[in-house]
Amino acid sequence: MGVDKSLQAAFDKAVKSSKSKAGCAEFRERLDQYLPVLQTLLSGVYGDEEATKHLPSLVATLTQGFIDRSEPLRHKDMQRIADPRWFKSEKMVGMAVYVDLVAEDLQDLRNKLPYYADLGVTYLHLMPLYKAPEGDSDGGYAVSDYRTVNPRLGSMDDLRELAEAMAEFGMSMVLDFVFNHTSDEHEWALAAKAGDEVCSNYYYMFNDRVQIDQYERTLREIFPSVRRGSFSQIEDGRWVWTTFNNFQWDLNYSNPEVFRAIVGEMLYLANVGCDVLRLDALAFIWKEMGTTCENQPNAHRLIQAFNTCLRIAAPAVVFKSEAIVHPDEVIQYISPKECQLSYNPLLMALIWEGLATRQTNLMTKSLSYRLHTDSGATWVNYVRCHDDIGWTFDDRDAKFIGINGYDHRLFLNKFYTDQFDGSFAKGLGFQFNPENGDCRVCGSLASLCGLEKALERGDSHQVWLAERRILMIHSIIMSIGGVPLLYQGDELAMLNDYSFAKDVTKVHDARWVNRPEVTEANKDLAKTMGTVQNRVFTGLKHMIALRKSMPVFGDARTQVYETGSEHCFAYLRAVSGGDKLLCLCNFSENEQWVEPSILEKLAPAKYARDLINGFTVGTQSEHYIQLAPYQVMWLHTTP
Repeated sequence: MGVDKSLQAAFDKAVKSSKSKAGCAEFRERLDQYLPVLQTLLSGVYGDEEATKHLPSLVATLTQGFIDRSEPLRHKDMQRIADPRWFKSEKMVGMAVYVDLVAEDLQDLRNKLPYYADLGVTYLHLMPLYKAPEGDSDGGYAVSDYRTVNPRLGSMDDLRELAEAMAEFGMSMVLDFVFNHTSDEHEWALAAKAGDEVCSNYYYMFNDRVQIDQYERTLREIFPSVRRGSFSQIEDGRWVWTTFNNFQWDLNYSNPEVFRAIVGEMLYLANVGCDVLRLDALAFIWKEMGTTCENQPNAHRLIQAFNTCLRIAAPAVVFKSEAIVHPDEVIQYISPKECQLSYNPLLMALIWEGLATRQTNLMTKSLSYRLHTDSGATWVNYVRCHDDIGWTFDDRDAKFIGINGYDHRLFLNKFYTDQFDGSFAKGLGFQFNPENGDCRVCGSLASLCGLEKALERGDSHQVWLAERRILMIHSIIMSIGGVPLLYQGDELAMLNDYSFAKDVTKVHDARWVNRPEVTEANKDLAKTMGTVQNRVFTGLKHMIALRKSMPVFGDARTQVYETGSEHCFAYLRAVSGGDKLLCLCNFSENEQWVEPSILEKLAPAKYARDLINGFTVGTQSEHYIQLAPYQVMWLHTTP
């Protein structure tokens, strides 16, 4: 074993106390394999002396994490080691939900698993469900105790039982790992408020504003309409770093004790039975004066160190990156050594940009070279989520096709908040910054696609167009490569929920407009023939079934191509030596035509079958391909 005698003895004693010996030998091998990597990473952050000093306690934490792991989870560890790309399967289809908005509690959610299984979901992301402050808790992202479920939702035992039930349905459980900050009601924060020196060093605390003013020269404001700056003053006069809200205290990772403590919390969550941990706000975890304090090299080293800890103690679990930053920085978090999965905020933003402009030039330009990832990692593609829409495209890409990025963002904000003549969308602005005019957009998918406004006007044609927009944009996340992630209620075409404006704890946060409560009445509408909800639900279910039936939707290559029409988007999926899938999408409410030369990408096949509509197309035709308003074609060939 590649550790000193004291660590060897501690390890042997701990393993001896383990109720199950399954996997113990493999754990020792993993510890030998990855400990040098872990030490190198921590030395890069803290220096050799500090890293060596804290290594024994970290090894003890890892060993205990493994000991606490159940035998079924240890068995899953071995399965995932043998199949490290399990998450790239075409069978993976995700849904993100707030437990209390889709069920009464965790026990009730177990009863609703058949609904998600029937839709085709195999990856269920449970939005933050931990103990949090009453009232405003940033939607649960202010965690007061990682090891306690919000009492309204149940208990940790309920969560473990849900994980077991999900496994029986073939579903992976995804949990949030909120590791940039805790709530100000976490036991560490409460001790810091009371003057405890050890816990005060778990956060960035200052006695005056001298250093704060130096930091703020280069920081951006995340929630400028909540409060200005990135620091908050507490009752005893000290200041604490609060990137997001004054009740969310940033953890001080320059203190190696914080890293070890958070590893313990991470392994606890891994042992509940989750398959994926979503790393919340990971770009912010390292602070460096004179920088933006985002995307710093030590942030990457720390994430790699956390990843290495999982490879040792719970290798069945993978990370999902939530880095809503510039596309060039998003991609830096995606690799088997860092985050095996990553949200794709660029694709999300470009889909909405294309809907607003009816043009796909920016999408084609940007995605032609920004879709590729490490072969051992992949995207999580989404159209909406619990959060806002930020316009994260690259200004250089925009400039290349003649678009001024700043002006274009202003247009998009106006379009989706119904301030632009002819807009079909109904959304709300979020976190307007008066200094630079920056703003983001909130709204349910259906309302942003035009359904709410069309229903208000009783315009059946506009309702039809809205339905087609909804299905068209979902077809992209289903087929472009990666894990498609639906958001609660979108499969039911649910509209904006304005009731948040009557709740004093939510009225300041427009994101609640796209966090609707999903009721049985909503589901009944989706079962009723002739309703919008039924057409959307059945359309999505059809695409999900198609996706799960063919490997070309899974671990395959993607390439974006020009179509000859500025209104159409095209990409090819290909399995090496196997199937090909050419996807065509019309982003306009008018008929469009795609150049026949695009069909050459399907050579040598002479015919392709449109999986969506069931008809056959000759790949050597000289006729332009006609696409109806918002039509999608999935042209499939086999060798």
